[in-house]
Amino acid sequence: MRSTCRWRCGCRDTPFLWRREDHAFARRAYRLLVDDLIANGTTTALYFATIHQDATRILADTCLERGQRALIGKVAMDNAEECPDYYRDASADAALSGTRDLIDYIRSHPDNAEKRVLPVVTPRFIPSCTDATLEGLGTIARDCGCHVQTHCSESDWAHGYVLSRHGMTDTASLDRFRLLGRHSVLAHANFLTEKDVETLKARQSAVAHCPLSNAYFANAVFPLRAALEKGLNVGLGTDISGGPSASMFENCRAAIMVSRMLESGVDPRLDAASRSTFGPARLDFRDAFHVATAGGAKALDLPVGQFSPGYRFDAMVVDTNADKGTIRLWDDLDAGDDILQKIIFGASRANIAGVWVDGRKLA
Repeated sequence: MRSTCRWRCGCRDTPFLWRREDHAFARRAYRLLVDDLIANGTTTALYFATIHQDATRILADTCLERGQRALIGKVAMDNAEECPDYYRDASADAALSGTRDLIDYIRSHPDNAEKRVLPVVTPRFIPSCTDATLEGLGTIARDCGCHVQTHCSESDWAHGYVLSRHGMTDTASLDRFRLLGRHSVLAHANFLTEKDVETLKARQSAVAHCPLSNAYFANAVFPLRAALEKGLNVGLGTDISGGPSASMFENCRAAIMVSRMLESGVDPRLDAASRSTFGPARLDFRDAFHVATAGGAKALDLPVGQFSPGYRFDAMVVDTNADKGTIRLWDDLDAGDDILQKIIFGASRANIAGVWVDGRKLA
């Protein structure tokens, strides 16, 4: 879910931009959203909500009611120079108090004793926040031990804006405001420098790679293979509505596709040797499967994402023979990795026969 900052960075807004006082609409929209994600096999979701306290609380209520594991943040955005007056926090104090209030609400929720829903400190991104808000959010994150989520170097505009305003990259600036740590997740991060990568490794922060969204808004391809080889924590994201699909399977396929485009180049006016300048970048289905499961769990520092002792039972059942499914197996040809490859490249919502979170069947 996304907020907006005068559109120049390619931002996406939520329905609540227009109907922010309509709690009935918020309940209906968030119920549909959570149910759609569960039906697509998403057992754990990291949510950017909106600036609206009541609507964000409704999202938390909905996740608890439906049983989805979730990390939820009230978006903080108070920079009057980059946010429209009808959609921003009234002040830095309002952004910070709203963040604290949501943290308290989620942590004290009577239905959240098992801490299946967690609060997240959520500066929308540097352009939408004043320095006072960024500094205050860094203090809150340190004091409460919460996760942090924000956007980092997503597009040419966003990356250039931070360089102009702060004289340093997004990563360096976020670090300066103490917003980087083991529980920090940076959406996109397409324009990381070598120094940025070393900073993220030192802080053990993570990147959320959103390949479908990047195709529409990023102006670049995140070098996932290089990031993994350098030891960065990376999880896969759908980034709706920045991307057109809530399916992790479709985003697995997109991650593979864009990695090949990055490696081969895309300008048909150049010969193959001239077109390919980046170097090895392609992924296979195993890499995509990893970042969609265990990689994402490691990025969030949660005991999920794999079937191992001490891990929570979050799982889905994929029916490769579903009548309306999109997988075609041949008994005499497909086995082992061949089956996983066909699932990654062919599975759709119709193939998901069951979803469990923490041992509870949700769908």
